[in-house]
Amino acid sequence: MRRALFASLVVFAAFTAAPALPSAEACPMCKLANESGQDETCGITNARPRAYMYSILFMLSMPATLTAGFGFGFYRLWKKGQAQGGETLLPDEGPVDG
Repeated sequence: MRRALFASLVVFAAFTAAPALPSAEACPMCKLANESGQDETCGITNARPRAYMYSILFMLSMPATLTAGFGFGFYRLWKKGQAQGGETLLPDEGPVDG
């Protein structure tokens, strides 16, 4: 118990007593910084706005892609189970005598 307390105290002290690092400044609307379509120095088209747009689309599409993939996988497992075992019974149902 003492060792765990001492270890947590050392880790806490290491993180709180770290030398002051220069703070990173970032605006919450970094999109505005990337909106310029032309590079001012040489006049060529800047690819950053397009890359920023694609990264947003990728992040938005990931949850839907994963949900659809898992749903389709579970559907296939369910259909395979039906094909192998015939009719599936619910847990509260017993076998039906004909």
